[in-house]
Amino acid sequence: MAPGPRADHAGLQIPLADATALLEKLGAASSHAVAEDLLHLLGAQVPLAQCTIFSFQGQASPRLVGLGDRARTGALPRISQDYARRFYPLDGAQRVMQAELARPDRAAGGRPRIWLHRQRSADVSHPDYRAVCYELPQVTERLSLLALQDGTRWLSVNLYRGHEHGAFDEAAIATIEAYAPLVMQAMRLHYAGQTLQDDLAGLVLARLRRRFPALTQRDLDVVRGVLEGLPTEALAGRLGLTLASARTYLKRVYRKLGVQGQRELFALLMEPAAQD
Repeated sequence: MAPGPRADHAGLQIPLADATALLEKLGAASSHAVAEDLLHLLGAQVPLAQCTIFSFQGQASPRLVGLGDRARTGALPRISQDYARRFYPLDGAQRVMQAELARPDRAAGGRPRIWLHRQRSADVSHPDYRAVCYELPQVTERLSLLALQDGTRWLSVNLYRGHEHGAFDEAAIATIEAYAPLVMQAMRLHYAGQTLQDDLAGLVLARLRRRFPALTQRDLDVVRGVLEGLPTEALAGRLGLTLASARTYLKRVYRKLGVQGQRELFALLMEPAAQD
């Protein structure tokens, strides 16, 4: 599909509270909250079931940036992992991205063009891909917003219609096209902030491991969760632990580091490198 937006929707309005909620989460560690807010924002205009956000670079498996699900099968995290590991080379959107990269008149710099790609369940010939990504979550069609960032990396925002919604009609597509520049700019900022946060957290954890070589990978995962501001309940979910076990792990890590709690942990992490 040609790049959007094409339609003039001057009358479209975004509720201030919804826009503020989305902006507050850009670059935050809880990337799924961004996808959930985006699903809420667009879903108020166009009925949608799910939203996934991926980053593609080269031939490597895509990185999941965020996902949102309107209480369907509960399987979207696993489906997204299967897509990133197994099915992404079969995605019709890959042809759009490859064609854009190969285009000889592609100008460097400037505002990235936004491409829209539709893929219906019936368009997917691979039986496993169709079963896992469309039939299991009861999805009829996916509309992808694609934008090339920095000439090498693609951001893909994928919007899904459930069986109860039917396929995207022209009015729905025109509405999404009108929102596309805002959506992709927000996702660009979110991804940049998220990447910076991941890089900084990685540097801090590497330094911590040098100072405390007895720390296990699970210990470092716990510290990363604290750095990202996860409450204990969310930390337990990320690590696959019960709430009680997560609290025990947290206390154990604090003992290994010789700190009493989160405040002392942050002070330890901020100590000058000369004390390593």
